[in-house]
Amino acid sequence: MKRRLIYAFIIAFAVRAHAQHPITFEDLAAIHRIGAPQISPDGKTIAYDASTPDLAANTSHSAVMLVLASGGESKKIADGSGPVWSPDGKTIAYTDKNQVYLYSVGPALAGRPAEAGPTRKLTDLQGGAGSVKWMPDGSGVVVVSDIYPDCGVDPACIKDKTTAAEQKPTKARIITNLLYRHWKAWQEPTRTHIVYVPLAGGASRDLTPGAYDAPPFSLGGGDEFEVSPDSKELAYARDTSDHPEISTNSDIFIVPIAGGEAKRITARQGADTSPKYSPDGRWIAWRSQARPGYESDLWELWIYDRASGATRHLAPNFENWIDSITWAPDSKSIYITGPDKTKGAIYEVGLSDGVPHVLWSDASAGAVAVRSNDRTLFFDRSSLTHPTDIYALARGASAATQITHDNDSLMRSITMGATSDIWYAGAENAQVQALVVRPPNFDPSKKYPGLLLIHGGPQGDWADAWSYRWNPQMFAARGYVILMPNPRGSTGYGQKFVEEISGDWGGKAYVDIMNGVDKLAAMPFVDSNRIGAAGASFGGYMIDWILGHTDRFKALVTHDGVYNLTSMYGATEELWFPEWEFHGTPWDNPELYEKWSPDRYAKNFKTPTLVVHGELDFRVPIDQGLQLFTTLQRRGVPSKLLYFPDEGHWVLKPQNSKLWYQIVRDWFDQWLRSAGS
Repeated sequence: MKRRLIYAFIIAFAVRAHAQHPITFEDLAAIHRIGAPQISPDGKTIAYDASTPDLAANTSHSAVMLVLASGGESKKIADGSGPVWSPDGKTIAYTDKNQVYLYSVGPALAGRPAEAGPTRKLTDLQGGAGSVKWMPDGSGVVVVSDIYPDCGVDPACIKDKTTAAEQKPTKARIITNLLYRHWKAWQEPTRTHIVYVPLAGGASRDLTPGAYDAPPFSLGGGDEFEVSPDSKELAYARDTSDHPEISTNSDIFIVPIAGGEAKRITARQGADTSPKYSPDGRWIAWRSQARPGYESDLWELWIYDRASGATRHLAPNFENWIDSITWAPDSKSIYITGPDKTKGAIYEVGLSDGVPHVLWSDASAGAVAVRSNDRTLFFDRSSLTHPTDIYALARGASAATQITHDNDSLMRSITMGATSDIWYAGAENAQVQALVVRPPNFDPSKKYPGLLLIHGGPQGDWADAWSYRWNPQMFAARGYVILMPNPRGSTGYGQKFVEEISGDWGGKAYVDIMNGVDKLAAMPFVDSNRIGAAGASFGGYMIDWILGHTDRFKALVTHDGVYNLTSMYGATEELWFPEWEFHGTPWDNPELYEKWSPDRYAKNFKTPTLVVHGELDFRVPIDQGLQLFTTLQRRGVPSKLLYFPDEGHWVLKPQNSKLWYQIVRDWFDQWLRSAGS
């Protein structure tokens, strides 16, 4: 009997191993992309959204899901995203087709999440509705909508404006100010405002009137405003600068929900955002930066006493960025997330001592929510080998428990490359960390080609986290050993390390990276003669810099990379960025722009290079990629241009993403894979 069981185990293991395969793009596209956990008021059920690409339709579909807080099978209740529970737990508000819908929720059944009932549309705002939040008294919701400043939410005024715009005989624009386009869209006459929508009917109200965006532009969105626990006040972020193209100075304002003048409660010259009321209503916490024009300044934690108006810096000795803040139920501490080397950690900071204590740092965490009755934390967790799932961390526990299982079956069919990290000496003997991903079914006796991936920012990082763009497992699956270094400028290693990139783009960071390549080449299972490199944004800049400074690589890929610093300045939108990084404008400080501009070294270009760029990239405009491709072609360097007319700085459409992975991986295969490998 014992022998039969052993044989059965061996056969089962062999069958399972045979069924597994390295990840493909179809696998990547089939993964449900889990959103932030939203805990029901009774603490028993979690609502979240899950987005899934639809390759055939070249789009993505999002669904609102429910799962028991103890874990188990999830249940779809609606198409849409951004679910939030009503204070009484009887209704879930969410957005779909750019409007807010309400879903009635019945009582939870044994072993199953709450059942969903009839739905109704709540909003019909001309400017759409997003980032929905409930009024704590349940009287309505607040949403973000695009508003004509002189119309507010007046339907007749809005109709007149839109009709006039539609009847214009030309699409020409007359521009008199900068920041006329941003990220991937042109500036329209509307502004983003926060609107109150009553539940029982009646007119909606614009809570943040004026000619400025409130909240200001944010790639994440939804974290820049909140309603007080007594439903009488709104706190929000807004940048009132006359020159937004050079300003990072958003401030926190408070305004009565019933109407009245807004009051600015912050006075620092950097960015202030993410206001969060304490549950007892005494405090407002927010994230703050000190220096104007520096988007990568240290993100600090500050609190405001609503009674006295006094402000205080919490955790003043914390040297890493604070990415998010969540109050504890007793209002005596705050949970924060932030990078800790290659991990995304959760900390707790007490108001009394201001000292951060690490609660969890096993992989990467985000979107922390806390259950009131037992202070269990629910959060999004991902790693280099597993996509995002919602996890629970009980008070005092060291290990978190997986709650959602939407992707378990798919992930069991995929064999991932093993991950690890190395440390080595960079420029000036600074210690630099890099992540390493080996191919699936790794054989240490073989010689694999190596691939260097360089992150963007430059103030960013490679983390032990899942990604859909630039997923290292997609390259490892083709048989590459991946090196992902965190050179100067990377977050998670203290603010001094972050700041050593500014004014020195091709200096210490380049040495940090190339010293890491030495380590990659010295690995016994890496063929040092077959190493490629790729990067996007600043990573693309560094590839362009590498082109003119070393012939070490067999092939390169530069995606939306900065090539000509002077012309980049004249076409980009957020001018505070180059003015900080290169200590002024090109006419006031031409030496630094010229010193670090890759185009100055075009005579040295030899390495086969794939150039990737999106027409709608207003951050690193299309001319940067076109200039580089023209130079490569005229220099006779083997080169190819992958051009996306409908993408910006990121490639997001499913079919475009599929093509991106195909062309980029094929490029490296062409130049790095030996015959028959």
